[in-house]
Amino acid sequence: MTERPQHGSARPGGRTARTRAAVLAAALHELDETGFAGLTLDKLAARSGVHVSTIRRRWRSVEGVVVDLMAQHSKTIATPDSGEFRQDLYELAEAIAGFHAQPRSRNLVEAMVAAAAYDPHIADLVRGAFIARTEVVTALVHRAVDRGEVPPGTDAYEVIAALSAPFYYRLLIMRGSIDERLVRASAEAAYRAARGGVFGGEGAGG
Repeated sequence: MTERPQHGSARPGGRTARTRAAVLAAALHELDETGFAGLTLDKLAARSGVHVSTIRRRWRSVEGVVVDLMAQHSKTIATPDSGEFRQDLYELAEAIAGFHAQPRSRNLVEAMVAAAAYDPHIADLVRGAFIARTEVVTALVHRAVDRGEVPPGTDAYEVIAALSAPFYYRLLIMRGSIDERLVRASAEAAYRAARGGVFGGEGAGG
């Protein structure tokens, strides 16, 4: 059996791309106006002009649309390349903070987590979206290894996970705001741990 393409991956450009863009834009507006609780396939169809059966066939549910939207929206977080590992981590932490400072971004994250708790399929999609996004920004860790700033064998994925985790704890568990202190503490903790070989490399010191 042919494996079904991931959301948004089939036939880039043309009608498929326009359909995806219309539905995701509709979802973003609906989340801004009513939040996740008020989001329905019928509302998405009405706002986007895409037939509800098409949305259901491609995304299966409103949760599937939200996960796809989050994957697209998170691409606005660029991968820093300052030439210095500590600065790259700080800039990435700043970008994550800026992303989650937007109410729509918080709505997206909360909607995904809520949906994943009740639907294993959505949980898989959420996990895949976060893994894919994390792998993109691991480039800054690989560059640091190449420059000799962190030990060879450092697990780049774990470095980025350690940097990011405090933001989600603050948002989803503590229900608090993100501030500059959290940005600096998260970046510095990840930096020192990576330099010290906590993430799989042999200690580099410093």
